[in-house]
Amino acid sequence: MAVLLAILVNLAIQPALAREKGTTQYGAGLIVNVPFPESDVTQAVKEVIQNGIIRGSKEYERDQYITGAEVATSARGFPAWQESGTVFYKVRTHALDPRNFKESGDVGTLAVRYVVQPQGDKNTVVRIDAIFIEDFRHTVHPSNGSVEGAEYKDIHDHLEALNALKQEAAAVGQRSSVNEKLLRNEESVPSLPAQNRTNSESAAALAKEEMAQPTALTETPQEQLRKLRRQVERVVKPPGAPLKASPFRSAKTLTSLPSGTEVLIVITTPYWLGVETHQGQHGWISRDDLELAP
Repeated sequence: MAVLLAILVNLAIQPALAREKGTTQYGAGLIVNVPFPESDVTQAVKEVIQNGIIRGSKEYERDQYITGAEVATSARGFPAWQESGTVFYKVRTHALDPRNFKESGDVGTLAVRYVVQPQGDKNTVVRIDAIFIEDFRHTVHPSNGSVEGAEYKDIHDHLEALNALKQEAAAVGQRSSVNEKLLRNEESVPSLPAQNRTNSESAAALAKEEMAQPTALTETPQEQLRKLRRQVERVVKPPGAPLKASPFRSAKTLTSLPSGTEVLIVITTPYWLGVETHQGQHGWISRDDLELAP
């Protein structure tokens, strides 16, 4: 009897669990522990809040995301943050019925809060919450998680790009160090003193040297260095190009590089190049905006 009762209880619970699992959860937010130091995560979050868009929602069906968002120091609908960590906000005022918020059907403010909390030296917790506040009734509508998930993906992409840029920059630095050593070694080799030899002795010595030479011409370290530089140097095409903080069109523009500016490639992707200027500034430029150095 006890076994039969247990079976019946289990059969009754399973449909309930299935319904609960399929129910949309509003207001849960997103909490992720990422394997990046706080400084990197903070930089990625700053880049995302400055991109002017909010992903995971839209006002019209043809839209991919909501544009016109701005950085803020606080947001109506979110109480003052009392826990540890650094808080960032991105808001979009006068948003019209944004998707993926519970029972939203009016004009109001869409707000996203990001909290960065260090977890030791190598890990960081990121907390993201999104809400929509109506202008007229001031009702707060929680998100179903779409905004939080999409915004975190953007942050994660920025972190991966930043990490790849650091790794490639370190590799380029090592290669440059090796080539500089080769160049110094080449310059430090003393020249042979002139020999007072007869014509026959000189001819014999020259023939012997030619026999000792390999059939294929070898490159000097200087030539290798020049070839390497040509491989990694590019020039900005007319009329100029923006230097982006990340390899995204929506990323923050660090500065505008005029036509003819020379840059050093430190990382390559299919559509973007991570570069360093002669002034030591790092950023990303679209491949289409660069050409080979003359």
